[in-house]
Amino acid sequence: MTSTPVAVVASDAEDQPERTPELEALYRGFEREMLIPLWTEIGDLMPLAPRSRAVPHLWRWTNLLPMAERAGELVPVGRGGERRAIALANPGLAGRPFATPTLWAAIQYLNPGEDAPVHRHTQNAFRFVVEGEGVWTVVDGDPVAMRRGDFLPQAGWHWHGHHNVTDRPMAWIDGLDIPFQHYADSTFFEFGPDEVETREAPDRSRSERLWGHPGLRPLTHLQPTPATPLLAYRWEHTDRALSEQLALEAEGYRATVEPGHAAVRYVNPTTGDDVMPTLRSEFHRLAPGTATEPVREVGSSVFQVFDGAGEVTVAEHTWKAERGDLFVVPSWQPLRVATDGGLDLFRFSDTPIFEKLHQHRVKGDHQ
Repeated sequence: MTSTPVAVVASDAEDQPERTPELEALYRGFEREMLIPLWTEIGDLMPLAPRSRAVPHLWRWTNLLPMAERAGELVPVGRGGERRAIALANPGLAGRPFATPTLWAAIQYLNPGEDAPVHRHTQNAFRFVVEGEGVWTVVDGDPVAMRRGDFLPQAGWHWHGHHNVTDRPMAWIDGLDIPFQHYADSTFFEFGPDEVETREAPDRSRSERLWGHPGLRPLTHLQPTPATPLLAYRWEHTDRALSEQLALEAEGYRATVEPGHAAVRYVNPTTGDDVMPTLRSEFHRLAPGTATEPVREVGSSVFQVFDGAGEVTVAEHTWKAERGDLFVVPSWQPLRVATDGGLDLFRFSDTPIFEKLHQHRVKGDHQ
C-alpha cells in the first residue's frame, strides 16, 4: 500500500525561512517521506489559546420539532437506522454531525407504539426530556419511565432500547461522546433484539429503588462504578434543589454561585464524581433580573433552554433563547446569560475529559 504525500505549506509568519530552491527541494523530500516540519505548522498546532473549529450556534426548537415530526411520518425506525435521531451539525465542523469536536447532540422522535431496537455501544449517552412523556427506556432489562425534566444517563456498553406505550409521539434530546470516541478510534457497537419488551415501566425503576434515595448509599453495593448506576434523575428533585437554593439566598444565606444563579450537578452516587467519565451534566436556574458574568473555559458545552427565556451571548454572537432552544459554546469562548423573567437551562459538557488530563481551565472576564 502506498501513501499519498502530504504537501508542506510554509506558514506566512515573518520568522519563516526564505523559500530558496534548496529549501524547496528539502520540502519535497519531506513530502516523499511523509514528514512535516514543525516550523511550518506551529501556529496551528500550538496557538496562544484554544482556537476551536466549532463556532457558536443556536438551534430553534420551534424549527427542530416540526422537522422531527415530519421525519416521524416519512422515516421508519428500526434496524439499519436504529434511531430516528437528528443530530446538531456545528457550522464550523465541515458538515460532520457533531455539535462540538467532542460532543454529539440530537433530537430523537418516537411515534406511538414504536420500538427503537435494542443495541449497545461504547459511547456514553443520556436522554433529557424537555416536554412530553409516555416513552420508557430499558437499560439491561430495567424499564425506566421518561418524563418532562428527567435526566436519564446510560453509560457505555449497556443494552438499551426505547418504547412508546402511549397514543402520542414524543421527542427528547440525546447527548453522547460520539465525536470524542470517533476521533480516538475507540468505538464498539453491537445489535440486540429488534423489539423492546412491551410492558409499561413501573413508577420507579430498579435503579431508582436502589440508588434514588438522596444522601443514602446501600451498604450492599459499596464498590465504586465508573459511571452512575442511577438511570433516572427526576425533575421534582432537580426543581426542588434549585428552588431551595434561591429561597435560601432570599433569606440572606449565600447559597448560589452568583446572585440569582442556582446550579446543580448530576453525580454518580457511588463516587460523587460526574455521572459518566466523559460527560458532565448540570442544571442552572437564573432568577428574574439576573445576568451572569462572562466566563470562558477549556472544553465545550451544549445548553438547552428548559423553561423561560433569556439573552445568550457567546463570543460575538447574541441570541434571544426560549424554551427548547439549544446552543453550543465552543472551547474558550466567553459565555454570558441574562434574563428578565427567569430562565432554566440544562447543560452538558466534556469537562471530565480535560479535568482528568489536568488541562481544564476556567476564566471569568472579571478575574
